Amino acid sequence: MEGVAQPRFYFDLGSPRAWLAAERVVEDLGEVPEFVPVAMPEGGFRCDAEIDAYFEDIAREAERLGVLALRRPPVFPTDTGFAMLAATYARQIGKVVAFSLGAFRQAYNGGRDLSEQDTVLLAGAAAEIHPAALIKGAGLRSTAERLRVATEEARAAGVTAVPAVVRP
Repeated sequence: MEGVAQPRFYFDLGSPRAWLAAERVVEDLGEVPEFVPVAMPEGGFRCDAEIDAYFEDIAREAERLGVLALRRPPVFPTDTGFAMLAATYARQIGKVVAFSLGAFRQAYNGGRDLSEQDTVLLAGAAAEIHPAALIKGAGLRSTAERLRVATEEARAAGVTAVPAVVRP
């Protein structure tokens, strides 16, 4: 239907729950939402035992949903700053879905660390984004500003944690 805005799927690459949602969101909604990267990292874990329990829950949920098996990244939570800027750049050039799924899969199926630039560049390759372009695009002040604005807009729409779907 022309003129009807698509729902927005807000995510942070540092969230395994957002990975699970990203793998299923199109099927669950019956339409392709706009993928919007926002800086809302998971946190609040008090100890390694809480993180272990969290990943046990994620693994059970992945199995229940029929999503590819979870391989826990070596560091969690990790600094996803560059990865989120890369996702924001990918959104600018129309490749956010492929890039984001690639990044999520590198982290949560491949067990790789999204704080490592090479991991992010592998996700870019999956989305057919040249490594030099991804590095340059992620490093632009305008990209950082777009991520900041998207995060503010998500909060204004009532998003307090990711993953989240908001219908206009």
